[in-house]
Amino acid sequence: MTHDHDTVIVDKGGGSGMGAILAVIGIIVLLAAVWYFALGPGSSPSTTNNTNNNTVNPPAVSAPPAS
Repeated sequence: MTHDHDTVIVDKGGGSGMGAILAVIGIIVLLAAVWYFALGPGSSPSTTNNTNNNTVNPPAVSAPPAS
């Protein structure tokens, strides 16, 4: 009496489509970040105007007494 054991392995071959979708999304995010920092609103330096009009009035020089 013999027992035949047939092992059937089913490979759907999936997973490469999901990897391709993730790669495309990653490239789009990378391009958006490069655009933002190189060409978009992130590229302009901040404009900070520090105009300090500090006027210091030194004490008046007193004239020596006339003799």
